[in-house]
Amino acid sequence: MPVIDPNDLLAQFGEQHVATFFLVLGRISPLFLLAPLFSSKMFPARGKSVAAVALAVGLSPVVARGVERHLDPFLLGGLMLKELLVGLAYAFTLGALFASITAAGSLLDTLIGFSYGSLVDPVTGNQSSVLAQMYSLVGVLVFIAIGGDGWVLQGLARTYDLVPLLDSPQLGSLVQGAQTAFAGIFGSALQICAPILIALVITDAAFGVVSRVVPQLNVFAVGFPAKVTVGLLLIGVSLPFAADWLATELQRSVGAALQSLKVA
Repeated sequence: MPVIDPNDLLAQFGEQHVATFFLVLGRISPLFLLAPLFSSKMFPARGKSVAAVALAVGLSPVVARGVERHLDPFLLGGLMLKELLVGLAYAFTLGALFASITAAGSLLDTLIGFSYGSLVDPVTGNQSSVLAQMYSLVGVLVFIAIGGDGWVLQGLARTYDLVPLLDSPQLGSLVQGAQTAFAGIFGSALQICAPILIALVITDAAFGVVSRVVPQLNVFAVGFPAKVTVGLLLIGVSLPFAADWLATELQRSVGAALQSLKVA
């Protein structure tokens, strides 16, 4: 088997193409750290590395068409930092959406009482309670079913129209977009679990009245199974609506991530 000389390979593809490949890889890499599904711990790190390289190989010829400028080492280093920043801003906005889904499950775990036990979430690799893990897995299933990975990749390709390879983004716009995404996590979590939260609060209030009227009744022994029943029943009823909400919010999140990318 012939041995491939790296110098011959570099001469064949050209210095410009190799530099463009690494710059594109720098913008793609944050997806596999923050973006939904792409950053899942269920996939091995080697597989995610291969996927990132494959995406960079596919995008770099298209991105390199308008790049005719010689890239010295200092300029290349600055462009790499810029590409990482743009990729982080894009991936963080998408990751905040799935963080709100997990937060909704955590809120319900606390009210129902499932927070006493915790498991390791296979999606994030962190310790989480039962409903937080369930909502996280349902979110991934809906993400796959609606073709969310395609939307994310199309949005990533669109970022090169908004912030080309040799241009710098507006830092203020990036920071504002990340701040808006972070501030909306709790509000989005409330939108997902609001009906169930209201029902559980009403159930708690009802058992509080019963405990005052019938002091002999062991409210904890009766109330805990009742809250579990009410919570699981309403979760089953509301999951289809949560799936529709996720499909709508994913499109909005991709649009919001793109809106925060502006050329300085």
